[in-house]
Amino acid sequence: MSYNNPSVTQRDRIVPVNLRQSGPTPVEMLIDTRVRKSPYWELSVQAGAWRASIYNRMYHPRGYVPREEGGMSVEYQSLVNDVTLWNVAVERQIRVKGPDAEAFTNYVITRDATRIPTLRARYVILTNEKGGILNDPVLLRVADDEFWFSISDSDLLLWLQGVNVGKRFDVEIDEIDVAPVQIQGPKSAALLADLIGPVAHEIPSYGLHITKIAGRDVVISQTGFTGEKGYEIYLYDATKYAEDLWNEILRVGEAHNLRVVAPAHHRRIAAGILSWGQDLDHETLPFQVNLAYQVPRHKEADYIGKQRLEEARARLEAGAPPYETQLVGFKFGGRPIDDYAPDFWLVSESETSEPTGYVTSPWYSPELESNIALAHVPVGRTSLGTEYWIHLPDVYSDEPGRPVRAEIVEVPFRPSVNPNQRELLKQKGLDAAV
Repeated sequence: MSYNNPSVTQRDRIVPVNLRQSGPTPVEMLIDTRVRKSPYWELSVQAGAWRASIYNRMYHPRGYVPREEGGMSVEYQSLVNDVTLWNVAVERQIRVKGPDAEAFTNYVITRDATRIPTLRARYVILTNEKGGILNDPVLLRVADDEFWFSISDSDLLLWLQGVNVGKRFDVEIDEIDVAPVQIQGPKSAALLADLIGPVAHEIPSYGLHITKIAGRDVVISQTGFTGEKGYEIYLYDATKYAEDLWNEILRVGEAHNLRVVAPAHHRRIAAGILSWGQDLDHETLPFQVNLAYQVPRHKEADYIGKQRLEEARARLEAGAPPYETQLVGFKFGGRPIDDYAPDFWLVSESETSEPTGYVTSPWYSPELESNIALAHVPVGRTSLGTEYWIHLPDVYSDEPGRPVRAEIVEVPFRPSVNPNQRELLKQKGLDAAV
């Protein structure tokens, strides 16, 4: 284990990212009642889940196919060729409901909530007064006076309730008994059509549809944590009816070669989709991580962090970025990375120099036949084609003890079946969403 690498500048952070290279740690996860089990937890174990992590203070299955049978690489093949079922109940649903639901939501997100139609969803961010990203949920508008925050890995419920202590918007803010699963992959639309009928093909990207599956009430969105075709199915009263939904999807999915898998971080990396806690956190400004489009240029209403973000944009456009590192995409050498990284691997500007950056999300892309990664590097060296060197663990390095060459490339790394908002805006030559 090394020291926390002071050569990597983290002057813009209060709590530095832990860059000690401790490697895999042979410990067993303790399952107890302090951490919540989702309604699908036992069903995931029955499906073969053999490891888990903690996400939003809930156990999160992160592997089904055993390593000796191909592990995550086999799960990936099911995602890109067939259809997969994911337990993503950890995306806890925080409901804001009441006469002021739109006004409150508009105050806590950077984008303009008044322009989100009913039965539509949006990828959004919430920032603190310093402009740091507190959460990057999918926001569902299920009714004129009701929004659901389908949250990433930080406790948004307490933040939203705390904000309203002083503001007193006429809303109720609660976590609700709704738990999503995802069906992802090229056969997901056909599977969904078998579950709910031809209307499945009419659900637009980021559109919502209210219906029943196995007699149980659900909301379906065309969204997901990949660049593939996919949907999320939000089950009402999930603690009662989890088995009904799960088993019906398994039954109908058999004809489509369905496999239960863990969230496919290898595919989301290729699509440039971010993971809160890895690629960004509450000390990260949107401009650092390719989320500048989430900061609108023409939103008149006030929102938390607006002043700081507008100041940061002005500094950035004046050539004086208010942060030390920028998130970039890397293609790099070494042996194929086939599992989650246990550390933020270090990055140097030359083969022999001290580290100045770190990898946040690496994996091997079969389509590109290369390792790819998202990484934080010095803000002054982010041009496409810039060379860096990554210090990989010996298991992945070409030669133990020697770094491998990396090159900054375009993100996303390959086209998405379902392009995200950043990709769509870039195609239109725009830099800000509404």
